[in-house]
Amino acid sequence: MATLSLFVTNFLVAAFLWIAPRNTSNPAPAAPDFESLAWLRQAAPQIALILVITFIMVRLLRFATNRLVKISKSQEMPSAVRAQQLRTLAGVINSVGIFVILFIALMQVLPIFGINMGPLLASAGIAGLAIGFGAQTLVKDMINGFFILLENQYNVGDVVKIGGVKGTVESMTLRRTVLRDSDGALQFVPNSEIKIVSNLTRDWSQVTMHVAVAYTESSDKVVRLLQEVGAELKSDPKFSDLIVAEPEVPGIERVVSGGEVDYLMIVKTLPGSAQYAVSRELRRRIKECFEKQGVKPAGSSQLYVVDAARAGDQ
Repeated sequence: MATLSLFVTNFLVAAFLWIAPRNTSNPAPAAPDFESLAWLRQAAPQIALILVITFIMVRLLRFATNRLVKISKSQEMPSAVRAQQLRTLAGVINSVGIFVILFIALMQVLPIFGINMGPLLASAGIAGLAIGFGAQTLVKDMINGFFILLENQYNVGDVVKIGGVKGTVESMTLRRTVLRDSDGALQFVPNSEIKIVSNLTRDWSQVTMHVAVAYTESSDKVVRLLQEVGAELKSDPKFSDLIVAEPEVPGIERVVSGGEVDYLMIVKTLPGSAQYAVSRELRRRIKECFEKQGVKPAGSSQLYVVDAARAGDQ
């Protein structure tokens, strides 16, 4: 749809250039005689043609944006948030496109009435340059936000890392994105500051758990117990729908010199809060399993200091 809108705009520009006055030798047109019927017979068809083309272009643009709105209301959309994003894009394309159409139409009509467009365009260019310098950050926000919505980089409810901030997306507009971080604080990130987007909850999430066990424990036993805990969790009706793949236990991740061995466990879950619910339940079950099987957890060694004098007195 964005390509269709771009095509409509380009076609509009070409059409207006085609109907533009061909006399370019005199950039400052002479003042027309409005009382003359000859001027009216010459100007009326040009003005009518410009108005007709303007009306057609506006109707084509609205047809394209209405198609976006219909798509957003169809059952094929994955979520209501994505549908809202499409409606936002449709509104932006419609408003910007109508402004461009009317502006170009005005630029074609005014010379017919003898208005010199040179000074007007020069003044508009200077004013636009001044406004551009003052609002360049706002323009960057809007442009970047437009492409974030268009490319569906993240939705409301996704956990993302953007602009050096990690949190859950609570709302998003063309100008800024609002995140709720792990401490509950709201983070307002301007879209112009978003260079890299890390979406942590797109399609699926992953629980990457490091289980620390004492160095003296059998590796085969620990891996077997972790696999059993993962299989039990996957078969539990409360969590089976949240886990999208079989839990994996690749083995030893690292060996720490202090007498500690880290085992890696990976569980893929549905995006969103399912990741945290599964990780909490997995820790609980691993703890209970290790307690029943007598697996020693990793921990710092303890040093007992005995007072020799008191020990002799006793």
